Amino acid sequence: MSISGVLLAVAVVGGVGLFIGVFLGIAAIKFKVEVDEKEEAVLAALPGNNCGGCGFPGCSGLAAAIARGEAPVNACPVGGEPVGKVIAGIMGVEAEEKQRMTAYVQCQGDCDRTTLDYDYHGIEDCRMLSFVPNGGAKSCNYGCLGYGSCVQVCPFDAIHVEKGVAVVDKEKCKACGKCVEVCPKNLITLIPYDAKYVVACSSKDKGPVTMKDCTVGCIGCQLCKKNCPSQAVEVVDFNATIDYEKCVGCGVCMEKCPRKSITEH
Repeated sequence: MSISGVLLAVAVVGGVGLFIGVFLGIAAIKFKVEVDEKEEAVLAALPGNNCGGCGFPGCSGLAAAIARGEAPVNACPVGGEPVGKVIAGIMGVEAEEKQRMTAYVQCQGDCDRTTLDYDYHGIEDCRMLSFVPNGGAKSCNYGCLGYGSCVQVCPFDAIHVEKGVAVVDKEKCKACGKCVEVCPKNLITLIPYDAKYVVACSSKDKGPVTMKDCTVGCIGCQLCKKNCPSQAVEVVDFNATIDYEKCVGCGVCMEKCPRKSITEH
């Protein structure tokens, strides 16, 4: 190959490279996306778990919403109050106090307290048991199935199955809500972290049926409701519920419960 041919090839390659470089430079300027400095600062302050517990698509979605004023500065359940205060400083606002929440499994019907209708041998996934008779082997159709679908989705290792019932470690729980969403029995709810007493049953069966199925199931006797001095307990569909805005933590409901369905949290 002659020297002129080599020089021509170099010139062509160089010219093409120069053209592409100029084109990309112009495109970068023309299509430049303006970055919100506050949004970037908020994103940096967030923990980065991308759990979705705030209701937005990951930490970047929450950061954008906070920067636009569409979400409170303390919306991150994982970061809690410390992160909320940092973001409040970035946004130049006051951080409102937010009650800490934790997940709670409304069932204590473990292997020693419940009866079984049959022995189940199959896929160990609570979500799949909706396809088997009575939605699971336990006689109580409202009880925890114990196969840990909630355990699998928890990003904080805050829930484990003990003797056939899921149990939440409230110190680890960040109230992201993933376990609440995945439970096919709707047993898991978010309650105040400092709640003193909980109704550890979600059965809506009549008393005689519950008594046959579980030794600690709520039978809807209403003794808790009748004796609560702050009228914080209601019984609906044979199941007691506590209104934590009214509850004063006296413990009378637990003392009066003949089935030990109400326990300390």
